[in-house]
Amino acid sequence: MVSRKLMGAFACFDFFLLAAGVISVVLSIVWRAPDVLMNMTISKADLTAGLALGISLLITFAVSIAAVVQANHITVGFVILNYFLLADSVIVLAIGSFVWFFTLRERDNFHKIYAEETVEHRIFIQDKFKCCGYFNASDLVEVGGNYCNQTQVNFLNTLDWADDNNAHFFCVKPVTAFADMTLNNIFSTAYGFMAVLVGLILCSLCVVNKRKEDERFKKIDAKRGGARFV
Repeated sequence: MVSRKLMGAFACFDFFLLAAGVISVVLSIVWRAPDVLMNMTISKADLTAGLALGISLLITFAVSIAAVVQANHITVGFVILNYFLLADSVIVLAIGSFVWFFTLRERDNFHKIYAEETVEHRIFIQDKFKCCGYFNASDLVEVGGNYCNQTQVNFLNTLDWADDNNAHFFCVKPVTAFADMTLNNIFSTAYGFMAVLVGLILCSLCVVNKRKEDERFKKIDAKRGGARFV
């Protein structure tokens, strides 16, 4: 029969699969709340993809439960489970790689996103990070709020924006720092989900192999008149 250690490992990875599905669904819902920086970093399309992934993982968890409770000689449930796990792996790998690839050109990518923000949102960001403009004080700058008045903008225009010592005066650094931290956590978590899926696939294959082995010995015992083969 399947060892307790093997079933324990399967149950452990299955629990992690459930947790991954719950995390994906919850965060995809929570991050839809109005938040200028978070909404700028993660689009609605990204959140929809995360929600779809979470639902897919929860469905896979349900399939895994159905596979485990089947009779010992029935392994079709695990075969179906493995197909679900492979599909989930492709989705997770695609999402994680997409987010990782996006982070390779964060400064330019978020310049486009920043340009699409409303005046009110850009003023909010300027006040929050005490910065003016994106790359420099004349790039997408909004005069207004509590920090970027005309006097401050005129002063910043005299600075060398390419000098790293002056980078904190402009919004590109704090905006991309927030986005980088958020996106790095997202694709790192996604790749962590891959470890869970791969571990569960390996456990599932081992369970299938062990169940088939047990059934083969049962048939051999039956042919020998009930005497145990081993």
